[in-house]
Amino acid sequence: MPIRHCLNVTRSEDFSEWYQAVIVGADLAENSSVRGCMVIKPYGFAIWERMQQILDKKFKELGHVNAYFPMLIPIDLFEKEAEHVAGFAKEMAVVTHHRVELKDGKLVPASPLETPLAIRPTSELIIGESMARWIKSYRDLPVLVNQWCNVVRWEMRTRMFLRTTEFLWQEGHTAHETEEEARTETTLMHDVYKWFICDILKMHGIPGKKPEFEKFAGAVDTYTVESMMQDGKALQAATSHYLGQNFARAVGIQFQGRNGDLCYAHTSSWGITTRIIGGLIMSHSDDDGLNLPSEIAPYHVVIIPILKGENNDEIMRYCDSIKESLKESIRVFIDKKDTPPQNKKWDYIRKGVPFVMEIGTNELIDKGVFFTKRLTLEKKSMSISEFLNTIDDMLLTHDETLLTRCNENCEKKICNTIESIGEMREFFSNRENGFVVAKFDTNTTDTSVLDEMAVTVRCVPNHQTGTDGQCILSGNETKTDAIFAKSY
Repeated sequence: MPIRHCLNVTRSEDFSEWYQAVIVGADLAENSSVRGCMVIKPYGFAIWERMQQILDKKFKELGHVNAYFPMLIPIDLFEKEAEHVAGFAKEMAVVTHHRVELKDGKLVPASPLETPLAIRPTSELIIGESMARWIKSYRDLPVLVNQWCNVVRWEMRTRMFLRTTEFLWQEGHTAHETEEEARTETTLMHDVYKWFICDILKMHGIPGKKPEFEKFAGAVDTYTVESMMQDGKALQAATSHYLGQNFARAVGIQFQGRNGDLCYAHTSSWGITTRIIGGLIMSHSDDDGLNLPSEIAPYHVVIIPILKGENNDEIMRYCDSIKESLKESIRVFIDKKDTPPQNKKWDYIRKGVPFVMEIGTNELIDKGVFFTKRLTLEKKSMSISEFLNTIDDMLLTHDETLLTRCNENCEKKICNTIESIGEMREFFSNRENGFVVAKFDTNTTDTSVLDEMAVTVRCVPNHQTGTDGQCILSGNETKTDAIFAKSY
């Protein structure tokens, strides 16, 4: 008999449909009535809140403070940085009227705005405008701010979490006295994202620098963490940008330097979005639903009371005592809903809860616990004291297993033996997707042959082999390695 799974579609059958089935099965989000937008449901938002808490703590440890800036940005402000506005022109949503009136039974825009307002696609210019007011002297530097907010970018093709018209993110913006300080900030935050993606989320991640034609619009340099999904495609997981003095000149972030001269600040920006939840799904989930690393799981343990009538009150008290016995760092939920226990169990399997516990008469009598491990679906019975003493080690094993599985899957899909476009074309047409590590001359700009394959240069990784070779695109001699892949 074929193996039965919680989801009605498997990864091997249809990866795209499987991804949607994981979201629905775990009750993470749903499409809204607004084109391209989604509703992040409570369980999905609880995952985002855990991510926020971890990152926010790290940002503050490094000296950053939170602020909030307008989501409506005058369109003429974007005109001050030509490369930036060109990079976002096709994605901008614009407010052109400020009231509506009823006409022929329908509400229609009434009063045109003198200056149209863009709905925030990113905030370099509007935050830079504030920094220009705040900064007068080198003594006012550095300015290290972050905001948690929403962003709107008008997408033609949308997919929940991965690409939506409106999404949530954090965006850090900093201003510095010198180029060296700003570059140090940029690489520091790049390292923070690498830590978060690989150490906290247990995802695959390759840190590196974007080629010139892939960098953020208006940036001098863009750094990325490229993560491979289970299907071999790349996901840009987080980015950090050294902006030079481009935005400072555009909005006038000037200060009196140590020698009395008027100087432009050097700025950086960096961010991660709710698309990382999509990356988390595609990195760890299986044909039974979501899998979550312990750091961001809303619950580590869910307790399901098995109530059959004769000793329900005692069982409920025992469930409460188990919860109270676990230390505060273990997140526990007792599901007291009047729903069949088996339905509850598989709901929480689909939600990726590391340990789903079922407590009934036998457990009450034995002072024990019975639970299912999410990653293996292995069923375990043990005394309550043993469970209390081993829960930390079991969570550690849970996380190590997630990371090992993910990295082993990705390592099998990395190819470093390709030396020609013909070989690359064969790789991407005759097999599963994956990452190709090949030589790349960073001065190359003609990528039309890659466009034909729907392949992009994902990054120049931080780790380089240093070997000589020919650029796979131009044929020029180079020592530089790059990652080539299809992407989300």
